[in-house]
Amino acid sequence: MKRVIKSMTGFGRSEIVTEQCKITVEIKAVNHRYCDLNIKIPKKLNSLENTVRGAIKKAVHRGKLDVFIGYEDLSEHAACVQLNKGLGMEYCRAVRELSETLGIEDDVTAFRIARMPEVLMINDAQLNPEEVEETLLQAVEQALLQFMESREREGEQLKADILQKLSGMTGNIAGIEERYPQMVRDYRKKLTDKVKELLADSNVDESRIATEVVIYADKICVDEETVRLRSHISNMEEELIRGGNVGRKLDFIAQEMNREANTILSKANDITVSNMAIDLKTEIEKIREQVQNIE
Repeated sequence: MKRVIKSMTGFGRSEIVTEQCKITVEIKAVNHRYCDLNIKIPKKLNSLENTVRGAIKKAVHRGKLDVFIGYEDLSEHAACVQLNKGLGMEYCRAVRELSETLGIEDDVTAFRIARMPEVLMINDAQLNPEEVEETLLQAVEQALLQFMESREREGEQLKADILQKLSGMTGNIAGIEERYPQMVRDYRKKLTDKVKELLADSNVDESRIATEVVIYADKICVDEETVRLRSHISNMEEELIRGGNVGRKLDFIAQEMNREANTILSKANDITVSNMAIDLKTEIEKIREQVQNIE
């Protein structure tokens, strides 16, 4: 089975009509840390809710899902009218008694009595849930298929966008690494010029200058951070290409990437490096937002 990246948002709908009934199923979902499944099902089908829940949970691992199930009985005996004779007779007796008491015309008719509360009642035909279980599950599977396809389409778009952002981050990292030697050279020149200015001659202690430059170079060195950041980028690319339910893992990798970018920014003593580190953090934040949408 092909492993693909899936978004946590999606929508699917199906409708099945038989001689006996019409069943509609709608599934929609948004982001959620876990699988939160809310099913709205007609009371007459309540006994099948766990069956529907199990079928959906086999296919969906994360997301807040709302499932709406509609049922319409199309059989000849879908409903019947039931007469409460005793209650109707009581209404008739009471109305005639009231007519005699008030001395007004007795205009009782069957139609007027029928309109009294609970004299005529509509009863739905009794339904055996097992008779529609197969049709219901078929409708759920069709809605799930459409739902998963919409998730996969959006997942592929998320994957392409994140891979593009990772490529841009790699360029920023290369720029930071290239800038580092120039920062050391600039510092050495600035330090040498300052010492010459203070001593007012050219007799500069080169060994002392070299020591200060080494201390400075070590202070601003971000080799470890860029190496780890490249490793995180490579790891995220591999997970995206491998596919599957990798949302949580990608979120953790993005957190680690942000940690390294923060360290680079804190060490930056150069406007160019600072700007590139800020660009890194901006892209990482965008990636984290996108990762939140992945199952």
